[in-house]
Formats: sequence, structure tokens, C-alpha cells
Amino acid sequence: MEKVYKVKTRYVFEGTFEVKASDKEEAARLVLNDCGMVMCCGIQTTLDDDKIDWHFDIHPEKKIVSITTKK
Repeated sequence: MEKVYKVKTRYVFEGTFEVKASDKEEAARLVLNDCGMVMCCGIQTTLDDDKIDWHFDIHPEKKIVSITTKK
């Protein structure tokens, strides 16, 4: 008889944002507050195109975090 397993998985997308800002703190704040990613829609930002650009791989690194038997 087959069992059901819960496989906790983490996908890691790594890349860079190039942000026009007055200092490091503002650059970090802009990325934290105005940039994000949604699986269905990719990278998103509310900043103007002349203020930001990004470079991310389209294929994430995949990591298995844990495997447990579902009860």
C-alpha cells in the first residue's frame, strides 16, 4: 500500500536589483517595499522603469527541506 508523504520544498531565485537611490538604506527600502515576486506573474515592482532594473535566473535552485509521512 502506498503512503502519502509531505515533501517540504524550497525554491530559491537569486538575482540583483539595480536601483537608483540616494544611499544604500534607501536602495534597500525601495526593494523591500516596492519589489516582489508572485509565482504566476514573475518579478513585480511599483517603481518606474527608469528607477529600477533586475536580473534574475528564470530557473530556481530547488532544495528538499524535509520529508514526513502524512498521518
